[in-house]
Amino acid sequence: MTTTIARWTIADYHAMIETGLLVNRHVELLNGLIVEMPPEGPDHADTSTDALERLISVANGRYRVRPSKPITIPSSDSEPEPDIALVKPKAYRQSHPLPEDVYLVIEFSNSSLAKDTSEKRRTYATALIQEYWVVNLPKRELIIYRQPANGDYQSQQRLTTGSLSPLAFPDVVVDIGTLLA
Repeated sequence: MTTTIARWTIADYHAMIETGLLVNRHVELLNGLIVEMPPEGPDHADTSTDALERLISVANGRYRVRPSKPITIPSSDSEPEPDIALVKPKAYRQSHPLPEDVYLVIEFSNSSLAKDTSEKRRTYATALIQEYWVVNLPKRELIIYRQPANGDYQSQQRLTTGSLSPLAFPDVVVDIGTLLA
């Protein structure tokens, strides 16, 4: 017997949301599949909040910081909800940001590390999102993905100390030790 998986489009997903089918379900659409997201533990919540506050404090109107809000990737029927996304500074009342609106995506990973460093990584790379950071909470390291091409990132770097700037904003310096603390 062959198992067939039903894949959903972004329109299907939005219809489910509008009808209330997904109320009180912490889910996201990833490559046509509705995927449950694990709840945030205290470490995840605290480190992502610290990063969020830092990125907001230095934005100076050049980007918006969207915490745990959807971005729409039509090419893969995906609507992930990254922990933090730096996006173009405009209103998103008619639609969520599209890949061309996204400067940087950041995920804080504990139990979702395998998904974040494989399936989500490829989804963001295929959408040509220029930069993707994964904070590996158990190992206290930052994984930086850059240079999307051919469905994956061509550059990967792992850091535990030092500082780093988003490609789009070289003057925004993020202390890695503070990000991981």
